[in-house]
Parts: sequence; C-alpha cells; structure tokens
Amino acid sequence: MNDQHIASAFDRDLQDIQTQIMKMGGLVEMAILDAADALAARDEEKAEEVRAKDVVIDALEERINDDAAQLIALRAPTAIDLRLVLSVLKISANLERIGDYAKNMAKRTSVLAQLPAIEEAHVSLRRMARDVQLMLKDALDAYLQRDATLAMDVIERDRDIDQLYNALFREFLTFMLEDPRNISACMHLHFIAKNTERMGDHVTAIAEQVVYLVTGQKPDEARTKGDITSTSSDVSDLS
Repeated sequence: MNDQHIASAFDRDLQDIQTQIMKMGGLVEMAILDAADALAARDEEKAEEVRAKDVVIDALEERINDDAAQLIALRAPTAIDLRLVLSVLKISANLERIGDYAKNMAKRTSVLAQLPAIEEAHVSLRRMARDVQLMLKDALDAYLQRDATLAMDVIERDRDIDQLYNALFREFLTFMLEDPRNISACMHLHFIAKNTERMGDHVTAIAEQVVYLVTGQKPDEARTKGDITSTSSDVSDLS
C-alpha cells in the first residue's frame, strides 16, 4: 500500500470521526437548551427526555473513542496527524461532560417542580444556558474551520458566564436570607447555576484545544476564573 493511499484512508477515517463529533456537539447543544426550557416551564416530562437522550451522547463518545483508537492502530499517523486524532478525543470527552451537566440540570428540574417557585430565577438561568450553547456552537465552528481567532473569542466569553454565575449566587443567598422556606429550592438552583458555569469551562477547554490544534501552542496566559466560588472539585450529580 503506497503512502498516498494510506494518507487518503487516514483522511477519510478522520473525516468520519469529525462528522460524529459534530453530531455529538449538536445533541449536546440541544440538551443544554432543552434542559433550560424544562426548568423554566417546570416540565418534568421534557426534563426526563433530556435525561434519556444522554445515553445517545454517551454512546457517541464511546464510538468516537473506539474509532480513534482503531485509526491510530491501523494508520500509524504522523506527529501532526496524531495531534488531530488526540484533539478529537479531548473534544468528545468535554462534550460528554457538558451533556452530563445538562442531564443533571434535568434531574434537579424534576425536584424543583415539587418546590415553591423562585421568581425570575429561571430567566437568568435560561440566559446563562443560552450563552453557553452559543459558545459551544462557535467552539465547534472554530474546530471545523480551524479558526484560532474565533476560538480565542469563545475563551474570552467564558468570563461573562462566570459573572452571570456570581450574580446568581448572590441572588440565591439573598432569597435564602429573606425567607428560610426558599433554602431548599435555592440550593438546587445554585447547583444548576454551578453546573452551567462548569459547562462553560468545558466549552473553553474545547476552544483551547482548537487554538493548540491550529497554532501548536496553548493560549499564552492561564485564564483567571471569574467565578468567586470556584474550587478544584467538580459539581456532583444527584444520587
């Protein structure tokens, strides 16, 4: 088998994997918006649909991992091509985590539907989720177009998500102090806000991967988190 044929086969296999990445990304974008809509409408049925569809996202990640491993084993890619394959694996892993956070939002929506509503909280959470979804769309477009400038723009926009989260955190504290009956609902809403903020972090990781893919270097400076409550730990799922 000549080198040209091997290169053609590699490109074809990689294109198939990238198609799967874009399908996975589209499903994750939909999960973010559907979870936010379910929360706003206190729609338990829609929330359950989000949870059920997460299985498809997980299955796609597994297929991408398997196909990427097979591509490496069969095609023995060069250093540059290997970087492409590894970037796909990292992007799919981040997409899977974002999907998990959307699923977590749906889980808490089912609980919140049984609690007193916190006025206007869903408006800010829906806006935050929408902003994250748009960031993800641009990060995936940047990957397809190999556009480091667009990827850097996505990275910068994560500061806005952090600021929205900080505002919500203070708002929920105020609600809890004003009326202890709000504590349970506000705690769940806070976890949803934190999960959404973490989605933004994973989108940022995708954008950083695009910058590295295009330039061969990670973004110059470590990004300072705007989240005043940020810790190194992840936000746990509902049991």
